[in-house]
Amino acid sequence: MEAWRRALDEPVRVFPIVRAGPAHVATLKTIDPPLRVLEGRRFAGVERRAKRLLFPTEDGELVLLVHLMTRGRLRLLRPGEAGPKSPAFRLAFQDGSRLVLTEAGSKKRAGVWLLTPEQADEELAHLGPDGLDLDAATLGEIVRGNSRRLHSLLRDQRAIAGIGRAWANEILHAAKLSPYALTTELSDEEVERLADAIQSELGRGLELRERGANDKRTYRVHGHLGEPCYICGAPLARVDFEEHTIYYCPDCQTGGRVLKDRRLSRLLK
Repeated sequence: MEAWRRALDEPVRVFPIVRAGPAHVATLKTIDPPLRVLEGRRFAGVERRAKRLLFPTEDGELVLLVHLMTRGRLRLLRPGEAGPKSPAFRLAFQDGSRLVLTEAGSKKRAGVWLLTPEQADEELAHLGPDGLDLDAATLGEIVRGNSRRLHSLLRDQRAIAGIGRAWANEILHAAKLSPYALTTELSDEEVERLADAIQSELGRGLELRERGANDKRTYRVHGHLGEPCYICGAPLARVDFEEHTIYYCPDCQTGGRVLKDRRLSRLLK
């Protein structure tokens, strides 16, 4: 999301919006004010809060909030560039460029909200500190105050904002920690390792995304079932937990133990 923010920040400022919409009925989450009030206004750039992108208007009166969920994609099409016939959401700018949101699959989970700044603050008030800004001391307070499995905590946007299931897999592998480890049982050294892994893995991902890398090149563990671990060479494994698929290395992360392939937080004995 940070890579998207950086790529869009300058281009969306340049020209005013000439047409706002249409939007898929499942994608647009607000009706008042209507999208048309964006027409004639300029954006002040793009901000990010966790996994959401915010487009504040230059006059400070409105904020367009976009949450892509898992399958949403946001693109800025150049003037004359071909795009999808029926995107989930579209904005057209005075120069002919268009900001389009698409979402693969039949389930439309991505969302667009048009809010006042105060409403945007309320919408985002539940989010925890951003993963990119997290230091070991703050992380220690978070893990000590939440007794739960580590993978679950990393995905919880109320605890730590901005980390999804894929990056939770990458971070825990880099930290050499089990996804089923209890947060309250982590040693100080393990918390330090986790904090370092959050920064290094999110930083690595941001650098690769800015260079145009796809998922295959970006993720080294997530989605690589059966492939050799890039550290030890052991086959990577996966397990289902809390309706999410976790990828991990048994040798690097669980002492050779294989996690039970069911939605229970226990290890095979």
